[in-house]
Amino acid sequence: MNPATDGNETALRGHVPGEPGLWVLIFGDLLVFGVLFVTYAVSLVGDPDAMGLSQQKLSRGLGLANTILLLTSSWFIAHAVNAARRGSPRARRLILAALALGTAFVGVKVVEWGGHIGHGDTLNSSSFFTFYFMYTGIHLLHVLIGLGVLTWLAWQCDSSGAWTGPFAVLEGSAVFWHLVDLLWVMLFALLYLLRHGAAV
Repeated sequence: MNPATDGNETALRGHVPGEPGLWVLIFGDLLVFGVLFVTYAVSLVGDPDAMGLSQQKLSRGLGLANTILLLTSSWFIAHAVNAARRGSPRARRLILAALALGTAFVGVKVVEWGGHIGHGDTLNSSSFFTFYFMYTGIHLLHVLIGLGVLTWLAWQCDSSGAWTGPFAVLEGSAVFWHLVDLLWVMLFALLYLLRHGAAV
């Protein structure tokens, strides 16, 4: 069946995007991150001043830059799904744009980590930086997996750039990339924006 026709018919019927197994993975991921966030909150209550002093060392500018990069990347992958549904040759270009922005996210994160490590702020230097490196590291792993998926998606387009693979695979991959985006927005708010203790 033509992927574009399949996508149009599915959109008209209304459905849950992707495969059912994907949603088990996504809800499991959200549950794990929920536990991590609760653990952070408990530690914050225990020593807000020390956590706040370490938090002041984070760059909101770099955090915001990465938020914009991932939000824009999600916008591109959403439009790639729409392009694939229409059989448009723009699908591959949109996927590659999402891939490029995701790669830029990794670059910014490496620069940010390098700056902290260069100033002596490591995984073991404080409770806050233990959480920071652990949480952003787990998220970065999700980003790298997502970039691998986006690269594979680009190869599933034909010479004109139109999507030729199963439409559900493209949809499910887009949902995973949106999850990566959502998790980062939550981390940005929790680690960069929520001020507490001595940081107030």
